[in-house]
Amino acid sequence: MQTNVYIKNKKASFDYALLDKYTAGIVLTGTEIKSLRGGRASLVDAFCYFIGGELWIKSMNIPAYFYGTYSNHAPLRDRKLLLTKKELRKLQQKVKEPGFSIIPTAIFINDRGLAKVDIALAKGKKEFDKRQSIKDAEDRRSMDRARKNF
Repeated sequence: MQTNVYIKNKKASFDYALLDKYTAGIVLTGTEIKSLRGGRASLVDAFCYFIGGELWIKSMNIPAYFYGTYSNHAPLRDRKLLLTKKELRKLQQKVKEPGFSIIPTAIFINDRGLAKVDIALAKGKKEFDKRQSIKDAEDRRSMDRARKNF
């Protein structure tokens, strides 16, 4: 069984300040898990929202399974996330405050073969915060280059 699937949302840490992180289970159909085990998924523009006390993920793209037939799934359908009631209550209270949202940061297959999603409570960054993030990354790169030269 292949368990080294780890798909990351690279823009999440650039666009948002990530505050609290959680690992949630995800409800998938048969062809979705097969496509995910093949390493095919995208978290670009994905976000989470509440409906009736349940947490759902929207705009997560899991492409149709190549060997699937008429029973293939819809690639951009909404998928339910599984968290404890305590975690759901805490997230729901925080999301009601202005400026907070829940975004997926990574999707992976754990050791037991189950699909999991890392989500984070996030607050959107302003333009000057993004410029500071770019500057910090460039500084780290230049320090690493300087260390290699010595």
